Amino acid sequence: MSITSNQKTAANTVELEIAVSPEELKAATDKVFQRRVKSITVPGFRKGKAPRSIIEKMYGEGIFLEEAVNDLYPKAYREAIEEADIEPVDQADIEILDVDTEKGFTFKAVVTVKPEIELGEYKGLAAEKTIYPVEDGDIEAELGRQRERGARIITVEGRPAQNGDIAVIDFEGFTDGVAFEGGKAEGHSLELGSHSFIDGFEEQIVGHNIGDEFDVNVTFPEEYHAEDLKGKPAVFQVKLHEIKEKQLPELDDEFAKDVSEFDTLDELRADIRSRYTETREKRSADELETRLLDQIIEGVKGEIPQVMYDNKVEEMVRDFGYRLQAQGMNLDLYLQYSGMDEESFREGFQEQAQRQVKMRLALETIAAKEELVPTAEEIQAEYERLAGQYTMEVEQLKKMLSEKDIASDLACTKAIDLVRDSAKVTEVTEEKAAQQEEKPKKKPAAKKAATKKKTEKPAEEEASDETAQDQEE
Repeated sequence: MSITSNQKTAANTVELEIAVSPEELKAATDKVFQRRVKSITVPGFRKGKAPRSIIEKMYGEGIFLEEAVNDLYPKAYREAIEEADIEPVDQADIEILDVDTEKGFTFKAVVTVKPEIELGEYKGLAAEKTIYPVEDGDIEAELGRQRERGARIITVEGRPAQNGDIAVIDFEGFTDGVAFEGGKAEGHSLELGSHSFIDGFEEQIVGHNIGDEFDVNVTFPEEYHAEDLKGKPAVFQVKLHEIKEKQLPELDDEFAKDVSEFDTLDELRADIRSRYTETREKRSADELETRLLDQIIEGVKGEIPQVMYDNKVEEMVRDFGYRLQAQGMNLDLYLQYSGMDEESFREGFQEQAQRQVKMRLALETIAAKEELVPTAEEIQAEYERLAGQYTMEVEQLKKMLSEKDIASDLACTKAIDLVRDSAKVTEVTEEKAAQQEEKPKKKPAAKKAATKKKTEKPAEEEASDETAQDQEE
């Protein structure tokens, strides 16, 4: 293989002309003959025993040539890409130019390549790091959730229902004196104070005793999902069959032993504090990294091929589909339930895909400028880490992930470390960060929402994450 022409024809497009020698073509043609001869029938010869000259005379000299060219050009193209030191970001357009058994063959490859970009400043960036301290109240709240999970449910008698009880009821709803669909149930367990029913429903059960039959008067909200019930008054006929209450375990050392590996409540509290601290410190670090990377991405200049964005969208859609499969659903079913078409669904990934592509290009550029090259030991350690993560042998993983890919990922990680370590970081409280998020209100709402999504996480979502982590551990 040799490159006879290498020229840039447009931004991020390279055209290569590649020649394959007659010796390589002949060897490939011989291999095709050996592979195909067993299936070729020629009158007067046993199947697979006809001489090559007879076959070529009967079917034409080029009978094995086209297949030989198809066998050769992918390898020749890969070698040419390596020799030309270019990095394709899409499948090349291949055109066979000339085939001659005496001269070999030539082909043209039009390749879309990774762009060269310009960066703004990436050292000494100023950014704020929001600190999320762990308060005593957070620890007690988590202990409260653990007590709730360990609560016993017991039946109570001799007193009326109260908030926090579980009321076992029959009910049937009416609007304008007519029962409506979906408004009837028997033996339904309802936790009073959970606000899982229409506003005002649960409050009207409080104070009633077992065996009481009574009406509950409510008004459906204007945004109710059923069109025929929106904003309408309704009467529910209710019968209270049973009252149950949660009996929470005592918060003591025995409780700690029951719900954890610790012998004392103090040890359990310390463990919760440690895990909450780790979670919140990671949140702070992730948000800081995002703010720094956002500044770098804003400074990226250069023409980036659309195919890079399209490929990233495809990758993200594929990953989303895998996650759906893990939950027993597929993408078609998800789109049906969510009322989306595939085009609008894919469009929803565009902004994130563009950000990720620009970020990767920026980090690769920083790594190249700063000569951030991982050592052989670091590459091996990363293989071992990933093998442990995916529970597979290192050698098996090496067949799936090239050393070049691992080295590129590690170089990008080093670039992130450089940006973060050189940054001028100011620590701020969560309250101050929230106030500063309010300042850009004069900007278009969509831009503000996008920024907020990157940097903030609702408190209740954080609590949910930390609780989930507790359950997993």
